[in-house]
Amino acid sequence: MTKAVLIGPPGSGKTTVGRLLAERLGVAFRDTDADVESVAGKPVSDIFIEDGEARFRELEHEAVRTALAEHDGVLALGGGAILHEGTQALLDGHTVVYLQVGLADAVQRVGLGSARPLLVLNPRSQLKKLMDERRPVYERLAVLTVATDKRDPGDLIEEIVKGLPA
Repeated sequence: MTKAVLIGPPGSGKTTVGRLLAERLGVAFRDTDADVESVAGKPVSDIFIEDGEARFRELEHEAVRTALAEHDGVLALGGGAILHEGTQALLDGHTVVYLQVGLADAVQRVGLGSARPLLVLNPRSQLKKLMDERRPVYERLAVLTVATDKRDPGDLIEEIVKGLPA
């Protein structure tokens, strides 16, 4: 079973924190967005444009299912992976860590010239909308919530490690 599954909106630090956490725990890191890109043979943004969001969500759900079944390290999910009810069910019983981030920090980390497909038109407004819509799901799925605003990744890692089950 995975040591930790990281969830949160774009800009919350899932990949950065995930890599550092995996290193600290001495386990492998895996990112489902990278898995989706590998299976599809193209970047996430191209999948959205060429195949549509629905197809991306199908690929993402399968990537999460596969990763949870075969990966025993730290797993980072794409920001919207938790929207799929099947994915929510798959996360039950796992150590889900919600990386909470405020809008200002998320915008600074993502950048407004982002290639993220859901943030193309008016990125700040779109990011706020995504964060507001997804927050209740993130909170419900999390067994541990860690605020990331204005914090050093090293501090976050220590807080997560202390909150992981023994």
